Amino acid sequence: MALDRIAAALERVAAVMRKRPELGLHDDTPARVRWEGGLRVSALHDNGLRVETDMPPELGGSGGGVTPGWLLRAGTASCAVTCIVMNAAVQGVALESLDAWVTSRSDTRGLLGLAGDDGQPVGAAPVAMTLHIRIAAAGLTAAQIRELVEQSCLRSPVPAALRQPVPLLLDIEVAAG
Repeated sequence: MALDRIAAALERVAAVMRKRPELGLHDDTPARVRWEGGLRVSALHDNGLRVETDMPPELGGSGGGVTPGWLLRAGTASCAVTCIVMNAAVQGVALESLDAWVTSRSDTRGLLGLAGDDGQPVGAAPVAMTLHIRIAAAGLTAAQIRELVEQSCLRSPVPAALRQPVPLLLDIEVAAG
C-alpha cells in the first residue's frame, strides 16, 4: 500500500535526522525561470518539468498560462495536502478523500504601484488567503480529523512561509547587453 511505503520512507529519514540533525538543513532546488516575451515566463525544474505563466489580457498578457499568484495558491494547497498525507501515513490513518483549494483576495493597485486613499503605496501581496480542506478518513472522529489537518498544516512549509514570511533577499546580476 502506498501509505505504508510513505510511512516507512518518512521513518527512515526521521531516524537519520535524529542521529545527524545537521543534515536537516539543506539548500532547496532553485526555481529558475526565463522570460519568453510579452508577459510569458517559463519555469524549468531540474527534472525537466516546465510550467508556463502569463497574465490575463486586461493586464497585458495573452492569458495563455496560469498566473504566478495562482501558482502560489496551488503550491500552498498542494503542500498542505502532501503534509496531511504524510502525517496520515505515519499515524496509520486511512484517508478516503482529500481535496484542498486556496482562495485569496488581492488589490491590483499594488501590482500597478498605485497609492491608496491615504497616499501610501498599496501592498502587492494578497490581502487575505484561506486554505480550504475537505477530508474524509476512516475510523477517526471529526475532532481527530481536524487535529490531523491542523498539525499537518503547521508543519507544511509553504503555508508556514505565508503565516510567518521568510526574508526575501534580492541579488541582482546585471548582464552585459
